[in-house]
Amino acid sequence: MENSLFKKVKKAIDYWYIPLLVGILFVGIGIWSFITPLAAYLTLAFVFSISFLGSGIFEVIFALSNRKKIDNWGWTLASGILGLVVGILLISNPLISITILPLYIGFVILFRSIMAIVIAFDLKSYRVPDWANLLVLGILGIIFSFILLWNPIFAGLSLVYWTAFAFIAIGAFYIYFSFKLKKIHDISEKLHE
Repeated sequence: MENSLFKKVKKAIDYWYIPLLVGILFVGIGIWSFITPLAAYLTLAFVFSISFLGSGIFEVIFALSNRKKIDNWGWTLASGILGLVVGILLISNPLISITILPLYIGFVILFRSIMAIVIAFDLKSYRVPDWANLLVLGILGIIFSFILLWNPIFAGLSLVYWTAFAFIAIGAFYIYFSFKLKKIHDISEKLHE
């Protein structure tokens, strides 16, 4: 029976590094949020807008380039399209985005976290070691997204910190996942030799 994550083990995963770039982007934004909590909220909204736009572009490229190799490539494509749409909305409406930014972030991180959990179980079925670490990161992302959605009007800087936690958790997932893809890529390359 064919695995639900990978159609062909012997075929190398192209562009395995794109989730790494997305993860580094998200972790970087999370760290930046901790380092500069007093930065203008408008600047924060703009940086988040650009991050969603950039990650959306990377994910669409990854999904389309691997559509014949990965069964659940539609999840990544949907995530990328969602990132693009959210990025465009945030950039085009900066004043509105300030008030509803936590909801945008909460829903997108919730979606990405659900995707992370689905991918973790796909990796489990493929017998990839350490799949549970990805599951934990996905669950952490869901917890942080619910905190953002539950009370989007946090007082003071707590929104910045919860948002930073959420970005770091989902960014860590993408980084960890990219290394798993790289390992599979390397094994596939050795099988071709």
